[in-house]
Amino acid sequence: MVDIKRKMFNEGQLETLCQIIADTNDGLTGSQIEFYLRASGIVDTDPNFTKWKRLYNALVNKQNESQAGNCVLTFIAKALAPSRFVGKSDFYLGLLERVNTVLLFHGLKFQEDGKFHRVASASTLSEAEIRASKLQETIASRKLHSHLLKFCRAELLQNNYFHAVLETTKSIASMIREKTGLTSDGATLLDEAFSGNSPILKINSFITESEKSEQKGFVNLAKGLFGTFRNPTAHSARIEWSLSEEDAVDLFTLASYVLRRIEKSS
Repeated sequence: MVDIKRKMFNEGQLETLCQIIADTNDGLTGSQIEFYLRASGIVDTDPNFTKWKRLYNALVNKQNESQAGNCVLTFIAKALAPSRFVGKSDFYLGLLERVNTVLLFHGLKFQEDGKFHRVASASTLSEAEIRASKLQETIASRKLHSHLLKFCRAELLQNNYFHAVLETTKSIASMIREKTGLTSDGATLLDEAFSGNSPILKINSFITESEKSEQKGFVNLAKGLFGTFRNPTAHSARIEWSLSEEDAVDLFTLASYVLRRIEKSS
């Protein structure tokens, strides 16, 4: 991929890439920048500058000289080689997401295999942010309910599972209130809306014993969502309650199902 002449990176794109790769806190050190520039055949024009400006000047000079963006890709491939991040997979994936947000404007993605892959080019920043995130791709494939996404889109863009879970359960309560005019919350809200011999909301015809049993099961399912995911996140510190990406996506899918049943209820 790198040996094909690539379009030049514009000033903003190159500046962002350099700030990510040479971040003051967790980016490349000065000696690493020197090493990978040399390994990439790029002259270190300003070794006394701050790290990201030093990297930027070296890359922009080489890019202007070659009139192609290949030097940038060569440097990225060497600096972000997967073998450098053994035991730091979470950090590495986060770094790739930020770098790929820029690369997507060039129709490229740098993957965990240490190679560039051709993809459709992004045309907007929001599109690039969503597509750069592995979580976002997974969520898009699940076709989650729009009401859920309205509540937790910002958290999902940041891969903030902890607060996205809380916002997801809020979206369920919000839809029930919109349909019923009720003002309560949690299990009380679910009981007021769906329980009793003549519930305000019915997810089916509510005539046969089987239909009434389904309604009761649905209430228990929704209560389980609140009890399992909302209550811990509302009352626990984030550091005390962890949630994997797989569990988070499964939760979003289940919540989306609950929202669709509420939306179609009469």
